[in-house]
Amino acid sequence: MPTSSSDLRPKSLTVPADSRTYDIDFVSLAGVPAHLRTLGLHGPNVVIVTDENVAAHYRSPLVHAFEADGWKPHVVVVPPGESSKSLERLEMLYDTLLPIGLERSTPVCTLGGGVVGDVGGFAAATLLRGVPLVHLPTSLLAQVDSSIGGKTGINHAVGKNLIGSFYQPHGVLVDPETLLTLPAREWINGMAETIKHGLIADAALVAYLDEHLVDILGHHSLEATVPAIRQAMAVKARVVGHDEREAGKRAYLNFGHTFAHAIEQVAGYGTVAHGEAVAIGMRAALYLSWQRHGDALDRERLDTLLTRLPLPDVSHLDFDALWTAMRHDKKTKDGRIRFVLLKALADPYVADDCAKPAVERAWDFVQQSPA
Repeated sequence: MPTSSSDLRPKSLTVPADSRTYDIDFVSLAGVPAHLRTLGLHGPNVVIVTDENVAAHYRSPLVHAFEADGWKPHVVVVPPGESSKSLERLEMLYDTLLPIGLERSTPVCTLGGGVVGDVGGFAAATLLRGVPLVHLPTSLLAQVDSSIGGKTGINHAVGKNLIGSFYQPHGVLVDPETLLTLPAREWINGMAETIKHGLIADAALVAYLDEHLVDILGHHSLEATVPAIRQAMAVKARVVGHDEREAGKRAYLNFGHTFAHAIEQVAGYGTVAHGEAVAIGMRAALYLSWQRHGDALDRERLDTLLTRLPLPDVSHLDFDALWTAMRHDKKTKDGRIRFVLLKALADPYVADDCAKPAVERAWDFVQQSPA
């Protein structure tokens, strides 16, 4: 791994929240135990929730760092993938953690990607009616998106993320060098959400990705990736700071997600990765936006950026099945499916009047012009 430098350890970002302001700090994993103390957290017990893939790389170093700093770490390892966002897995966490002498001051650290953050965060939110939560995101998607904003939860057969809570962490500690052990597919996942942040709120980030996507995806260059991470994080922090519980503009972060959640459900959770589904969903949402706003939206340029992400073929998915899944999405209101659309780059809005034929035409476009 390259030696850390000031360029790879940007200054922290602050996330305002109704209950508490917290920081996103760039910290090496070795520095996590000491940093928890600066957040006002203390042991001796600390819980680390991680998955099997991440544990293979980072469980031992983090455990040794905690033990050297006087903590008593308790590690819970879950299987990787969406299957861990289940009531059964949540119950396993409760059964494992409650007997260790957990107290309301015992911090829970989620070490991993979005799945670990969601299920571990929901456990922290509900154990003893809430214990301190610290996210240690190791995936690109988790660093730029899911670790920020306080959403926790699990899936249900009816739909994705239908059981959960808003529960803000005490802090988010990011070590960019954990990205170097990610498989290529996880880089694609994360860049999809990074592009999304640019499309809804930051034209400069879109321009940056136009120029640097090859270095990021092709060479996994941290020098190229870290500025994009910081810009994407800043977008998420800014949006969440204005609307913690998704009563207004935070909904813009769901750009592409109405399609994406339906794709994930119909394909079978874990078949299409979340970021992949979001990228496909954004292509459909861009087309739906273009049907309404025409040349005010530079659709071809933005769609070209998305098609530079290697994405799975979903042309076999039945539109009527997707439409049914969309109707059960948690963003549906008064029986009306809601889509985030763009009037222009970085000018999003929520529409609840999209007719089924228009949505089907957008899906047909995605099917007929795969990435």
